[in-house]
Amino acid sequence: MHIKKGDKVQVISGKDKGAVGEVLKVIPKENRVVVKGVNIQKHHKKPQAMGEEGGIIEQEGSIHASNVLLYSEKLQKGIRTSKKIIDGKKVRVSNKTEEKFD
Repeated sequence: MHIKKGDKVQVISGKDKGAVGEVLKVIPKENRVVVKGVNIQKHHKKPQAMGEEGGIIEQEGSIHASNVLLYSEKLQKGIRTSKKIIDGKKVRVSNKTEEKFD
């Protein structure tokens, strides 16, 4: 996958198009990511134990990894990346600015 946990990404399609957030979780088997503040879903939770509160809980849902791009602080927008080997390590590099992400 081109995205890792902790990366800053921009959503490029869907209802949250243009939103920028941090990747909280990566699900490589399903090719999905969970981004902070994006795809907020509401769950109605019933109280299970004595003293526990129920209610409506809001949490982020996953979105497909193809709908996000790595966010460049230099350009202030999402950018495409390629992988290059630098000093024996595989590094993600911006196609436009040669900025390194890793």
